[in-house]
Amino acid sequence: MADPGASESGFSDRTKNKPPLSQEKYARLKAEAQAPYRGLRQFVYLACGASGFIGAFIFLAQLAAGREVASALPNFALQVGVVALMVWLFRLDRGSSRK
Repeated sequence: MADPGASESGFSDRTKNKPPLSQEKYARLKAEAQAPYRGLRQFVYLACGASGFIGAFIFLAQLAAGREVASALPNFALQVGVVALMVWLFRLDRGSSRK
């Protein structure tokens, strides 16, 4: 038995009756298709950057106190590098969205 909503071409007439997408929704869907998971990536960049900032603050406090300077200095440098990388990736991702 044939679908009561199907026309001669085999396509459903139900798609003809749907209202078109609003301009806002279409723009949002188009942006998501061009750059999938951008919001998730930016959240990860922010979370890792915040974690690196907290770690850098802790190791800076250890350096200021003079405790275990030999191990705190490379860890501090690593945390600063993580923060710099996350800032760079975040800015790179935001710059690509403006084009």
